[in-house]
Amino acid sequence: MADIRTSLDKALELNGCMGVALVDFESGMCLGTAGNAGFDLELAAAGNAEVVRAKKSIRDKLGLRDTIDDILISLTSQYHLIRMVGTTMFIYCVLDRQRANLALARIELAKIEKGLEV
Repeated sequence: MADIRTSLDKALELNGCMGVALVDFESGMCLGTAGNAGFDLELAAAGNAEVVRAKKSIRDKLGLRDTIDDILISLTSQYHLIRMVGTTMFIYCVLDRQRANLALARIELAKIEKGLEV
């Protein structure tokens, strides 16, 4: 089991990772951040809490019983990957699209999520 700092540092080791945060999606508050994404990571994390809440709401209205593993937002030069952690948190990872391997990043974030102890 790894603490928040260790988990965020492990995520920063991903090829192309520019910044990462652990976020409580109910409040939008960052529980920890690491890296330099080139923008306000806490503001972006809070905004993505809205994305998670919206996706969960639609899933529930559709009557889907599946849990959300991750959400991907593709920008021209970046991937913004949201990996759910338990029922109230997510890891928000900003990846440089030219350097990152999205499949490997998803696999590694899943491993980090499983080992995270909050």
